[in-house]
Amino acid sequence: MTTPHRAPHSAPSADERDEVDELTADELELDGDIVLPCDELSSVLVVDDPREGLWELVESGWAVEHLPELPALALEQDPIHRHKDVLAHTIAVVAQSPPRLRVRLAALFHDIGKPLTREITHGGVTFRNHEAVGAKMTRRRMPQMGYSDQMTEQVTRLVFLSGRFKGYDTGWTDAAVRRYARDAGPLLGDLNDMVRSDCTSRNVKRVQAPARCARPLRGAHCPTGARTDCRRGAAPSSTATR
Repeated sequence: MTTPHRAPHSAPSADERDEVDELTADELELDGDIVLPCDELSSVLVVDDPREGLWELVESGWAVEHLPELPALALEQDPIHRHKDVLAHTIAVVAQSPPRLRVRLAALFHDIGKPLTREITHGGVTFRNHEAVGAKMTRRRMPQMGYSDQMTEQVTRLVFLSGRFKGYDTGWTDAAVRRYARDAGPLLGDLNDMVRSDCTSRNVKRVQAPARCARPLRGAHCPTGARTDCRRGAAPSSTATR
């Protein structure tokens, strides 16, 4: 894949953003002669296997210009998973997630707060509150790339909630299930899909934990109006292209 370098473009106005159903690779179309950074990134993310395209965005210098938080992850060692750094882990998570734009974006951004929150302690390396920091970075970066306010807020919310399963790996109480489902709201299916994808460890127990912990969430505790989406692991029925 060859990704041409283009001068930055201003983000489109709200009136220029068309509302369509969740995108797939076949449905994504670029807007005429104006190609925004969000168009280029989205076209890579919605293919079945985005790994080659994502590495090309990094190695070509495109990401340094439009999404510098991504190559910054290559400088951060990955002490938990089986990859040499957080960038390799992030690309693996994106590839393992369903090819829906919102989920793939959340997977791409879910660890971008780690470089700013890294601490070395006697117990090893920690990244406390990296989800909250990453959510703030996501909210700032996505509009600069041309993504809509709606898509930005949804992805930001998923990034903020992406670490919730860590506290539930020993089991769920009814209150924890309700809180998790309530906080995710209509994004519950997307959040479950992203959390399941964020398991790239050689540790079998670590890989099995999200699926085991997700069992209490199937159907019964979904927010009103989102029960079907939760059962299927689906996204809300309508989102923006960007």
